[in-house]
Amino acid sequence: QLQFVESGGGLVQPGGSLRLSCTASGFSLDDWSVGWFRQAPGRGREGVSCISPRGGSTNYADSVKDRFAISRDNTKNTVFLEMNRLTLEDTAVYFCAATQVIVTTDQAACVQPLFYAHYGQGTHVNVSS
Repeated sequence: QLQFVESGGGLVQPGGSLRLSCTASGFSLDDWSVGWFRQAPGRGREGVSCISPRGGSTNYADSVKDRFAISRDNTKNTVFLEMNRLTLEDTAVYFCAATQVIVTTDQAACVQPLFYAHYGQGTHVNVSS
């Protein structure tokens, strides 16, 4: 069964940092692009970032560009999201998902949830003072 498990969320003050992890089980991530998404209370799912299968190409939503960094370690079947200078607006449940569509070369494709499948249960990020 293809599955993702996200971890690393928690409570952090504005301006702080967190590192999220997303580990796949039941399949190898080697041939899949992976995206991070988030959903705040009362809002729809929002694409945050994506990374190509070998990690050579990435893309970001404008709201997180220059603050977040996506990376991956295929030997660990894991994708990471380093989040810096967090703001109250970053509070959400963060999910990862996989796609075999080429998404990293186009921002609109990168953040489009419909291109992705195998969403995990998410990890909660709460930015609060």
